[in-house]
Amino acid sequence: MSNDRRAQRVRETNETRIAVSVDLDGSGEAAVATGIGFYDHLLTSLAHHSLIDIGITAVGDTEIDDHHTVEDVALALGGAISDALGDRVGITRFGAARVPMDESLAQCALDLSGRPYAVIDLPFRADRMGELNSQMVEHALYSFAQASGTTLHLDGRGRNDHHLAEAAFKALARALRM
Repeated sequence: MSNDRRAQRVRETNETRIAVSVDLDGSGEAAVATGIGFYDHLLTSLAHHSLIDIGITAVGDTEIDDHHTVEDVALALGGAISDALGDRVGITRFGAARVPMDESLAQCALDLSGRPYAVIDLPFRADRMGELNSQMVEHALYSFAQASGTTLHLDGRGRNDHHLAEAAFKALARALRM
């Protein structure tokens, strides 16, 4: 493992305290505690399928709602990945993946160019998945793309929101792994 491709980020706001560590040359280990169970599940899947070791601890104003915690975790994680990529010389810039999960299918194409942009289309049917507001899935992915300097195109279809969200995070992970 190279120390060159590791990074840590701390983000503290009036609403949250976030600490993130990443090792791009890891084995997919995850230690994630955001206080939002389904978000932890998605981030753990991201680590596992990207082979990026990810550590996240978050304390936020979840008694109000999940918005600040989800957004700030995504910004800190994206920033840590950007830091770990360094000057991005020698990386494979482009990645793509299609991930089925039962009736759902998600596809992701990305460019780690340093130019952030996101086009995300995940048609969720319900308002929530556990403690996670469905709208926050797309917002997390958008925030991640902005902070990591990634051009991200991610879309999917499915009838089960849990499967669709999980397929989306796994497609992102597999594209990052490339």
